[in-house]
Amino acid sequence: MTENPTTALSNAGVSIWLDDLSRQRIASGNLEQLIAEKNVVGVTTNPTIFAGALSQSESYAKQVSELAQQGTNVTDAVFEITTDDVRDAANIFSGVYEASSGFDGRVSIEVEPGLARDAAGTIAEAQRLWTKIDRPNVMIKIPATVEGLEAIAETIGAGISVNVTLIFSLERYREVINAYLTGLEKAHAAGIDLSTIHSVASFFVSRVDTEIDKRLTEIGTDEALALKSKAGIANARLAYQVYEQAFGSERAKVLTDAGANPQRPLWASTGVKDPNLSDTLYVTSLVADGVVNTMPEKTLDATFDHGDVTGDTVTGEYDDANAVLDALAGLGISYTEVTEQLETEGLDKFAVSWDELLETVGSALESSK
Repeated sequence: MTENPTTALSNAGVSIWLDDLSRQRIASGNLEQLIAEKNVVGVTTNPTIFAGALSQSESYAKQVSELAQQGTNVTDAVFEITTDDVRDAANIFSGVYEASSGFDGRVSIEVEPGLARDAAGTIAEAQRLWTKIDRPNVMIKIPATVEGLEAIAETIGAGISVNVTLIFSLERYREVINAYLTGLEKAHAAGIDLSTIHSVASFFVSRVDTEIDKRLTEIGTDEALALKSKAGIANARLAYQVYEQAFGSERAKVLTDAGANPQRPLWASTGVKDPNLSDTLYVTSLVADGVVNTMPEKTLDATFDHGDVTGDTVTGEYDDANAVLDALAGLGISYTEVTEQLETEGLDKFAVSWDELLETVGSALESSK
């Protein structure tokens, strides 16, 4: 019997995580179904996902009413609601977590977006989330800002597993890996069992194409148009090369010999924005052993239905990937400018979603009084 595409993807070494969570999805049994039928082995969340879940479902009404009667303020209410969802999802994935020795079965929750430029605040919030959820398979999401690097190192150093998010550039990715290794060194010095600490580095893909393709269209030459929809994949493939180099280093080997786990690359922003592209482009073009691909449900369904998984599509492509970035530079498109812009926009989008989440919960609290 021919294996389905998501099974083929899993067998090629890719962990499939769903980029979505809601109480309705938890209560309906949908998560268990996705684990059983579509090889889903983890979940990622963010403020946008929670804002959508709370605005579109009655599943939260009972808890909102209880919180309103207790006089809970809106920020604390959001904390209670989101951590409950993540804990429940972590319980559902506990079997996957045990079977994979902690690599999968992971559920990620993000620190408040307003803390992205506040290292001390991020460290404190990461600890608070970790303690509140109290499940070994949770991951705390920390954005890869300059300030976030310090928070990543300190949080890992405290023995807390981290999903580093909003990575766009290879240079920042190298800094993220350095922060992870620094954190492991701190944990090792403190006597923490390194095998209990896991981390992924979320490298964003489609957003790179969206911005660069806009600039290529403005240039409008045949040479420019031929490069459309190639930058995001090239960038991610080179990120995997960075991963191979970094975790093959002597510094990393000392830590892995002491029980540490590599920080796996995670492909984020894998939903296709351009309808002219294959809806599985950012899945089938980024198959490599040991990576995570976190997919919105639409992309997961498309992959399950017709994804063409042909094995490793990353490690033999480094020369071509470098050629794509070189060609973009030759056209005057600044890689640094694009990636810095995308980081700023990413933080702004999450901040807007956070405000929407607060507004949604605030209104619900008021109407429940």
